[in-house]
Amino acid sequence: MTPAALREMVARFPSLPFVAAPTIVEPMPALRTLLGGGPGLFIKRDDAIPFGFGGNKVRKLALVAAQAVAEGADTLVTAGGIQSNHARATASAAAKLGLRAVLVANGDAPSRFTANALLDRLLGADVVYVATREDRAPMILTVCERLRAENRRPFAIPIGASTPLGALGFALAVAELVDQMPAPHVIVHSTSSGGTQAGLVAGCRLLGLHTRVVGISADDSSASLQRQVRAIISGVADLLDLDLETLSRGTAIEVDDRFVGGGYGIPTDASQEAIELAARTEAIFLDPTYTAKAMAGLIAYVRQQKFKDHQTVVFWHTGGQVALFA
Repeated sequence: MTPAALREMVARFPSLPFVAAPTIVEPMPALRTLLGGGPGLFIKRDDAIPFGFGGNKVRKLALVAAQAVAEGADTLVTAGGIQSNHARATASAAAKLGLRAVLVANGDAPSRFTANALLDRLLGADVVYVATREDRAPMILTVCERLRAENRRPFAIPIGASTPLGALGFALAVAELVDQMPAPHVIVHSTSSGGTQAGLVAGCRLLGLHTRVVGISADDSSASLQRQVRAIISGVADLLDLDLETLSRGTAIEVDDRFVGGGYGIPTDASQEAIELAARTEAIFLDPTYTAKAMAGLIAYVRQQKFKDHQTVVFWHTGGQVALFA
């Protein structure tokens, strides 16, 4: 399948112009030199998407929020941590569309609002606090029931907008990438709720690329994330009316969970080094929860010579740098 054919296939789903132009791809020669050579290193700058402070969630919400509008929703309801990038992107989408946003956040209400929590407040989102991550999904249901009782029309968005429809945003992103450069040998990115990786893998499979997609886990085990990604890809096949076998061949679902460290959002020595090296060599800013651990994985792979010198490796920057100001 060609990129044009993939775009045509997805065009039947409504989409919002949150990503108005392709995000740039840049080489990272200084980082490559510091690491002693190795593969050609490039970065795909989804952190530079202008809308809503950017990040990978914007690509997903372009489709998911469009579905909410098509269904007549007046409120977007989702969940995340207090400093959730996805929650901030959802609140941005709601503000742009003239909708209300209700965000379910695990943790105590902050005494001082900073970073994403500050942006959520500026965007006019209502925030409901729950004690644990496990409490978030049930509270989304409770909030939606309450809103319907108030004659409102809520639209629930799963954490990360990691649905088959959201993943289509990243299948399209693969088509965008191969319009900008020859298909890379490897894409390295941060993976957590699975939607971004599902879209990247599905895009590579649909386009018949031989590109590896290596997801560096920010939290869950490799086995758990592989199951999530596989389930979302199955849903993508249903959306596109494709036989699942057609979308099961090609790029493997690779998840590396060795860089999680002490847990979600807890920095490691390697992730802190990654933040500093990216900034000091390429003036690229990473976030401590997701992209720093993904970059730590890429750096380790290069140092351990897991990539060949002739290969090209794209680091897909999924945003989140607002968290540096938490």
